[in-house]
Amino acid sequence: MPRIDLHDIADARLADFARATDVALKNVRRREPGREHGLYLAESLLVFERALAAGHRPRSVLALESAAAEALDALAAAGHPDTPVFVGSDDLLAELTGYRLHRALVASMSRPALRPVDELLSAPAANPAGDPTTDSAAGGARRIVVVENVVDPTNLGAIFRSAGAIGADAVLVTPQCSDPYYRRAIRVSMGTVLQVPWTRTGPWHELAPQLHARGFHIAALALTPDAVSLRDFERRLPERVALVLGAEGDGLTAEALAAADTVVSIPMLHGIDSLNVAAASAVAMWAVSGDR
Repeated sequence: MPRIDLHDIADARLADFARATDVALKNVRRREPGREHGLYLAESLLVFERALAAGHRPRSVLALESAAAEALDALAAAGHPDTPVFVGSDDLLAELTGYRLHRALVASMSRPALRPVDELLSAPAANPAGDPTTDSAAGGARRIVVVENVVDPTNLGAIFRSAGAIGADAVLVTPQCSDPYYRRAIRVSMGTVLQVPWTRTGPWHELAPQLHARGFHIAALALTPDAVSLRDFERRLPERVALVLGAEGDGLTAEALAAADTVVSIPMLHGIDSLNVAAASAVAMWAVSGDR
């Protein structure tokens, strides 16, 4: 496939990388109606390979010489040998993108269409290795995470990384959440946002009935007077749990708390009453993971 050596950045084919913001990439679909659902950038060979493994379509790759051969090999192995790989110097690519390619590679990828919530919940559950289990394939997801209004891409990426590591079957993000395909979220997650099934939800008056119809017990992580200790909750885990995590600072909305079947909290010492949402998510996900 075409390796294209760059000597200047005056090339219309480089538009995806030309100091493009996350929002501009996401909104490409508005400039190309019916063709795409937007774009995102995959930084590093590891993240690029995970994007390809997820079946996402590459548009083009920008690489330093040190990563060019591996990028071409990855594209050929994934069945995309005709995807252009633009190769240039560190200074030239920094002039184009507005940042140094510390990971030597960045790829422009087409966003896939988001799946409906019901379809995601019907997918086979995962075992600790992240593979669909044979005994629960018919029953669908058993452990999911609902992320409400988390606007920091760093926190969102860390939540996805924990979800992937601990074996959540899916992540649902509410309409006001940051975008999991933002560069920082993908980078912090080490590409896990490309592996863990996720989609956007509707408002709680739609989401709660969907979860209950699938047999999910909605467990909201929050500090309220009636909160149950996470230790006690994990001793009597429901068969299906939807763990709800709230925004930085404000916590969960009144609608989320009203939808919850149980409010749970993490027992803490030394007068500390809360953790960063990313840290709390890892603790809570592990607690509700059961016998995985």
